[in-house]
Amino acid sequence: MKITRYVFIFLMGFFIYSLVEIAGRGYTHWTMGLTGGTVLAAIYAISSRPAMNLIKTCILGALIITVIEFTVGLYDNIIMGWKVWDYSELPFNIMGQICPLFTLLWAILCIPAYYLCRAIGRKLT
Repeated sequence: MKITRYVFIFLMGFFIYSLVEIAGRGYTHWTMGLTGGTVLAAIYAISSRPAMNLIKTCILGALIITVIEFTVGLYDNIIMGWKVWDYSELPFNIMGQICPLFTLLWAILCIPAYYLCRAIGRKLT
């Protein structure tokens, strides 16, 4: 039953993040859907722990998302050359793949993700 829950969460993250990206910049890439699904499943896993509150989830979630973003960026942008995103113009970026500004944005986006995951956890228990 738990695998079904994570598949559901993954698919929600896939579609929600894809729609957010399309609304924000007019397009997305299929790997961003996979990334969004992975991220929401990770946030669900950490927010489900009793010791995790909103602040801890946002901090840990932002770090997890940044690591995932860097990993996906290395593959998508550097290895494959797909140019899905490029933070090279932003201060303190690392290889154009991650930057502190977006880590802060990920922390903020963890707020609704936290509440969504908690609500889903209550409904599916």
